[in-house]
Parts: sequence; C-alpha cells; structure tokens
Amino acid sequence: MPVRLSKICCALVLVGVASCCGQAQQKPELKIGFSLENTKGERWQTDLDEFQLRAQQLGAQTITRSANGDDDLQFKQVKDLLNTGIDVLVLLPHDFEKASRIVDAAHAKHVPVISYDRLIHNPRVDLYIGFDLFAVGVLQAQCLTEHAPKGNYILLGGSPLDPNSKVVRAGQMSVLQPLIDRGDIKVLTDIWIPEWSPTQSYILVTQALHDLKAPLTAILASNDATAGGAIQALEDNHLSGQVLVTGQDADLAAVARLYDGTQLMTIYKPIVGEARTAAEAAVTLARHGNVETSTTVPNGAQTTKAILLTPISVTRQNAKGTVFKDGFQKVETVRQSLPKDKWAELDR
Repeated sequence: MPVRLSKICCALVLVGVASCCGQAQQKPELKIGFSLENTKGERWQTDLDEFQLRAQQLGAQTITRSANGDDDLQFKQVKDLLNTGIDVLVLLPHDFEKASRIVDAAHAKHVPVISYDRLIHNPRVDLYIGFDLFAVGVLQAQCLTEHAPKGNYILLGGSPLDPNSKVVRAGQMSVLQPLIDRGDIKVLTDIWIPEWSPTQSYILVTQALHDLKAPLTAILASNDATAGGAIQALEDNHLSGQVLVTGQDADLAAVARLYDGTQLMTIYKPIVGEARTAAEAAVTLARHGNVETSTTVPNGAQTTKAILLTPISVTRQNAKGTVFKDGFQKVETVRQSLPKDKWAELDR
C-alpha cells in the first residue's frame, strides 16, 4: 500500500510538472507595435482607435507610439518597441526615406513590417496597406474639370516628404495634362505644402493670390487640411465660394464646407476598413501566416505586396449615401458647424 501510494504521488507530481511546463510554453498574447508619425488631427486618431479595437478582438495587444513628426524620435521609439518583444511592427512613417532604417532594425530582430498608408522606400517591407492614391488624384481632377473644364488653376500638393503627395499628383495630372496641352487649363502656380500644414497652406496661397495676374478659377488641393488653409486665404481676399476647391479625407470641417459652398468635393477613404484590414494582416503575420494580396506596388527597382482600398468622391449631392450613411460623419455634428440658413441642405 505505501509503495502504491508513493507511485501515485510521484505520478501526480510528474503530471503537475508537465502541466506547469505546458503552461510556461504557451505563447503569450500577441503584441503588435503601431508607430505613428503623429496622432494629431482627426484622421490618425480614428485609424488608431479602429486598429486597436480589431486587434483586441483577434486576441492581440497593441502598443502604440506617436513621434510628433520627429524622425529620430520615431526611430528611438521603434527600437524601444522592438525591445519589448513585439511580434509585428505597423509603421506610419514621417519621412518615407529615413524610415528605411526602422525597417532594417525590425528585420534584424526578425519582426515583419507593415507600411501603413504611406509606402516606405524599402522593398523589404513585408506589406503595404493603403488606398489607391493615384485614383484619389484622378477623382479630384475629374470632379474639378467637370465643373471647370477651362480656366486658371492653382495646384496645391502635399508634403514633399510624403511619397503619397506625388502619387496623388500623378493621378491629378493624368486628367489635367491633356487639358493643359490644349490650352483649356492654365496652371498659374504649383505649390507644395510642408507637412500638409493648414497654416503653411494659408500663408503660401495668400502669397500666390497677391501675385496673381489673372482671375482664379480653381484650386486643386490635395487634402482637406490644405484646402482649409486655402479657403481661409480666399475668404480674406473676398473670393470664398467663387473659386472651386477640392480636398481629401472627408474631415468634419470639409464636409461642412461642402454645404456652405466653399469646397466643391472631398475624398472619402473608409479608414475603418483600412485600419481593420491592417490589424487583421498584422495578427496573421504575428501567427506566421500568409497574407493574401492581389496586387503589388512599385518600390524602387522592386515591388512590394499591397492591399489597396478604393477611395470615394464625395460632394454635397452624395454625402448622405457615403460619409453619413457609414457614420463617418454625423448630420447633427455637421449642422452645428453651419449657419441655420444652410441646415435645410442637409435634409435634402
């Protein structure tokens, strides 16, 4: 009897040890690092919130860092993230060229990198997730030229440090160039806005308006922030509502401007879908799975696997069926940004 009990006890001890070992060997919760160049403004905070929610639903923890537009700080923050043992890095870079060193640091620790919304100039990036930005430029220029097929234009590009600026411009020019070549459209000035800054847009457009020698027909602004600065400059020169202005991002202020008549259109990019897609891809990579893609994008002499989402042109006429229908913006909130005599427009 004592011998038998002894054997049973030993067996129980061994089972307990094996159980403890098994628990110790279980992989802890997946950790995804999300480094953003900045979380200021309406856009990037929404991306971050949706990404974190979807990652949590899939059993992953998101560790976030915001670099406030500082390349060296972003590099340091990512190295700190890598030291915490993240499984995947999702990176929204400030400077797409300087971000290459971040990718190299991650790969040195065998951590895959997803380039989010901006393509990093490093063909070793494991995946790019963003919107079809060439299509964004096409939609902007098409809408503008439908309303003003002839006239004098100002081109308002985004940050020179952001590769997305040039892709959007390429899309714009694919529509504009034939009209420019025919002499129907004349580009009075071409301005690139540092950091996509509304303040810089206001200053530079104010200077351009002061120097104009011909009446202005339209401003092809590449996003809503720069559009806002340009529209303020137009207002100060008593031109607001008389010059057609484009945008991108469907910001609250921009959607309100559609209804007060100072902005012609904006681009709605369903960023909830982008953020959730990125979270799903990050979890798949963290689990050493394969993310299925249907396209690639040029990246230097090579290409990078990509998931490209479709942008939507939004005007006053289709806002109800797009940004309002999806809940991206709310009628009640936009109404608060408008004078009462414009409220009826929202109910049509």
